[in-house]
Amino acid sequence: MLEMRPDCERCGVDLPADAPGAFICSFECTYCAPCAEALDDRCPNCGGELMDRPTRVGKALAGNPASSERKFRG
Repeated sequence: MLEMRPDCERCGVDLPADAPGAFICSFECTYCAPCAEALDDRCPNCGGELMDRPTRVGKALAGNPASSERKFRG
């Protein structure tokens, strides 16, 4: 199951689990759409491809909440 990190690791913008617009690599590093585009869809941590993160909604989100641990180091 995806960790569903709550923020962009590059700029800190909120990325709700139930909303589109988040991009992840295979290690679940998470970025907003503008940052993913600025990074040419490559994760700066591992070099992996950044892909659209699926959303988690309704009962799936209620039963499996998103992570609350923020990764932005500002």
